[in-house]
Amino acid sequence: MPESSRVWLYQSERKFRPEEQSFIAEKLSKFCEGWNVHGNPLPTSFEVLDEQIIVLAVDESQAGASGCSIDSSVRTLREIESQLQVDLTNSGKVSFKSSAGSIVVTPALGIKSKVLAGDIQEETPIINPMIQIKADLPNIWISAGNSWLNKFFPN
Repeated sequence: MPESSRVWLYQSERKFRPEEQSFIAEKLSKFCEGWNVHGNPLPTSFEVLDEQIIVLAVDESQAGASGCSIDSSVRTLREIESQLQVDLTNSGKVSFKSSAGSIVVTPALGIKSKVLAGDIQEETPIINPMIQIKADLPNIWISAGNSWLNKFFPN
């Protein structure tokens, strides 16, 4: 996929087991083979990062992903959610790496309490919510102090 490919990140609150990763790969492979906009195929791909984050990418250089085509991708992700009993499509959450290195997914609504409790510190890696294209993926993890969470840390 070109570096300009549009990407979406879907974060699970837990790691996927090996058989779940196989299910995801099968489901998304089938979806990607048939993803189209108004009958025109969309070059697309996916990857599972850290056994917990699904990255879905589409090359929009020939045709942009329309609302209907994006809806079809979300339907597929919701089928995965239902089958695996995970939350992928709720965008109101923040993912960070704990001091032990595991990924913690928490509701954004209560994130200030995580900072005040010391669970999230300025150097804590969080998922960068600004990721929009494939070229941004090397910066998927940024420090909390360099994110919108900075307002919760003392100056």
